[in-house]
Formats: sequence, C-alpha cells, structure tokens
Amino acid sequence: MKLCRHRGIDFGGRGVGRRIISLNRLARTDHGAVRLPIIIIAGAASLFMMSLVAIPLFFGANQLYQGAGSGGDCTDTSSAGTQPQQSGEASGIPSNYLAIYKKAGQQYGIPWNVLAGIGWVETHHGQLNAAGVTSGENFAHAGGPMQFIPGTWASFGVDGNNDGKKDRYDPADAIPAAARYLKHSGAPTHMRTAIFAYNHLVSYVNNVLSTAQKYASGSFDVVQANGPACVDMNGAPAAPNAVVAKVITFAKAQLGKPYVYGAVGPNSFDCSGLTSAAYRSAGVTIPRLSDAQYWWGASVPRGKELPGDLVYFDYKHGHSGPGHVGIVYNPQKGMMIVAPHTGDVVKLQNYKTYPGGAVGFTRPTAHNGHNGPTKRL
Repeated sequence: MKLCRHRGIDFGGRGVGRRIISLNRLARTDHGAVRLPIIIIAGAASLFMMSLVAIPLFFGANQLYQGAGSGGDCTDTSSAGTQPQQSGEASGIPSNYLAIYKKAGQQYGIPWNVLAGIGWVETHHGQLNAAGVTSGENFAHAGGPMQFIPGTWASFGVDGNNDGKKDRYDPADAIPAAARYLKHSGAPTHMRTAIFAYNHLVSYVNNVLSTAQKYASGSFDVVQANGPACVDMNGAPAAPNAVVAKVITFAKAQLGKPYVYGAVGPNSFDCSGLTSAAYRSAGVTIPRLSDAQYWWGASVPRGKELPGDLVYFDYKHGHSGPGHVGIVYNPQKGMMIVAPHTGDVVKLQNYKTYPGGAVGFTRPTAHNGHNGPTKRL
C-alpha cells in the first residue's frame, strides 16, 4: 500500500503530493508464521502515517476558514477578478509566460499575478531543470509548467492557442487550464480555497500569494469570501412581519457555521435543524424534519414566496416528503439561507438553480393545521 497526499480532480492540478511512503515490503512474506504480526504492524503503521497526513490537512484547511462564522457580515467581491498592474519584479517573468498569464487572467477572471505565482512556485515559469517540466513526468505523474497529472488534465485541459491540441507541456495550454481549474475551485471570490485545492498545503497557498504580491504594483489582496457576498446580501426585500424579521436575523447570524447531520445548533446545523432553530428563535415551533415541515406549513404558490418562507428539494419517490429545506432570503434573486450538506457551511445559495429544482414552498407563519400527508399543488 502507499500512503500519500493525494490531489486528483478533487484536490488539485498536480495530483499526488511530494511524500510517498511505501509499506509494500512490510506486508509481503511467504512465511505464514510471521505474516499476521507483520500485517498488524503494517496496519498500525498505516494508521499512524495516515494520521500524520490527515492532521496537517485538517488544521491547514482550518486556517483558510478561520472567521468563517461571519455573523451575517458580507464580503465585497466586486473587485475579486481585478487585474493589477505589474511591478518591476514581474519583468523577470519570461515574456511569453507573462503574456499568457495576463491573457488567461482576463479570460477567466483570475488575477494574472496569482497564475504567475503558481507558475513560479511549481516550475519557475517552466525554467526549473527537473523531471516532468518540459517532458515526461515527475514521481507524482505531474507534468508541464503548471504540473498537471493526467486525470486532472483530461478534465480541465485547454487548447489555449487553438492549434487543435491540449498539451500540458505547452504554457499556452497549461496556464489557461490552471485558470480554469482555479475557477472551478471557487476563484476569484474564494481565492485561498481555490489555491488550496490546487495543492493541499497552507504553506503552498502562502508562497503563491506572497509571490503574486511581488508581481503586482502597489497593494494586492485576494478575496476570500468565507461568508456571503455583499451582492447577494444587498437588495433583499423587507421582512413581511416581525416574526420573519427575527427568523432572517437568526439565520444570517449562522452563516459560515458547519453543516453537521442531525445538528440543531448552536455551533452547527443540518438543513432542517437550521430552519427549526430559526423559527424557534422567533417563538414559533415547527416540526424538526424537512418532510414534516413540508406538510405542516401552508403551501405557497411558486413565484409568490416571501422572505422567511421555506423552500424544499429532493422529494424522492417513496419518501414521506422532501429531504432538503432552506429559508427564502431574497425571492427576487432566488437566494436562500441553507445548511447544504456535509463538508459545507451555512450559506446563501440560489434555489432557482438548485439541481432538480424546488418542489414547493411553505409559510410557517400561516400554519394550516395539516396533519399530512396532503397533496401539494
């Protein structure tokens, strides 16, 4: 077996990390009398080494999200994709690379100097004398100036120079592919998150950004919107009544708190745990689970929903009701406050573009006494 810091499509452009610890020889033996103890030792070693890998990743990722519980504050993301002027330091970048960084930055809305920061940290803009930079692969199967593994390149490779080929060793293809991958991972509004996805080390993120700062003229700060974006928070209609105002205020104060299945607060929530807690904060008791909440509240026609109404999803055949619920925040923009799923946090999300679409809306403040099930129109 191999224990490694893995970054496939879900973890970054370069794929497998730098440290690979092989335990193959520990587990292999032709002598039955010693096989079991050695397997036990190997298993224990595996668990120990996994903990050494997992703990830094967990705490490293945590540093990216410190302060994520925003208490309803929003982040101005309007300048996230701004292309800064270059500094004198940027004159050291090969001219062909500099031109491609700037072109890809404009095309994908990623600050060009962040792409240049990755290019420097990975391969010194293709000038590093090492395996896998201009040809072949390194020990982690990464190749090219932006260090893509084959699987990630297959998903995110770009024909940047329109020559009919996607070549990870050609900076004209590799650099826009890196921009595309960062965009997929949350850039430019979640820039630190996106760079961390490229390589799961906080030190890597810091190195990229410190290099990006050197390449920019004047001050340069990336956007990391751990909380909601102001563009989504602004312009919401007024709450229709005092109860809903309290519900919305409570829900906004939970933004950034982690989703935990079965949690009802105060430090974490699942979807219906958030909705029930929000209404409880306003003195209204509603059922705990999304399916029961669906039958309990008064049905609201689609397009007539108001702030504070509940919006439902994932009503699967044979189930007693929808499996997911959020709180309508801005019906004009289709925004809801929701605890989405494991690995995510309470956040603003567009319910009009939710996969599968909404299956209905209810208004808990107009409880209709349903004991359910009752047909929904």
